[in-house]
Amino acid sequence: MTSPVTITVWWARDYLYAARWQVRAFFSRTTPDAFLGGDGVPIVALPGIYETWKFLQPLASALHDRGHPVHVLDELGRSRRPVTEMADRVATYLTARDLSGVVLLAHSRGGLVGKQVMTGPAGDRVRGMVAVATPFAGSWYARLMLTRSLRSLSPRDATIVALGTHADVNARIVSVYGAFDPHIPGGSELPGAKNVRLDTGGHFRILAHPRVIAEVAALAEPAG
Repeated sequence: MTSPVTITVWWARDYLYAARWQVRAFFSRTTPDAFLGGDGVPIVALPGIYETWKFLQPLASALHDRGHPVHVLDELGRSRRPVTEMADRVATYLTARDLSGVVLLAHSRGGLVGKQVMTGPAGDRVRGMVAVATPFAGSWYARLMLTRSLRSLSPRDATIVALGTHADVNARIVSVYGAFDPHIPGGSELPGAKNVRLDTGGHFRILAHPRVIAEVAALAEPAG
């Protein structure tokens, strides 16, 4: 059993990581087309709520350095719109650019957006998804939140309930999550998916865990 001291340390480091990268994202002048080159399997980055794509810039850079074109969508803004609306924007992007065989890399609520895409008309364009710290079954903390966008993460939210019925796509999802998540007390285990439980805690800083890149790379291996 994880000690309260360890959980407190994880919690503190988690928010320090989030604060640091939110600040860096704000001042970053990198443009979306900076990551489009490459001959590898295309990656589409889906940030979490209140995050722009620049919060995932370290992962985008690392994957681009491995030869993958990484698509980041300015039109998602700070990802505050309803999951279904965000998914429609992603699906429109995939269709307009005729992208296929893509791997989705999602953080937090971005994983719900990704699964919504996979269940929709553009789902056949998606090879699979690596979702990091995603509340697939919602979070009971959402009931206490003040904003509608955060309350929509309740386990009773209609979109989350509906996504739970689409177990057919779970086999194409890799869910990566920590031993403790301060935002998702129920965890991120997804039935039927490849579940990767890390021996550390956090909701944000596990994005920097090397296992995340490793899982994306494995999912993006050429079919043989």
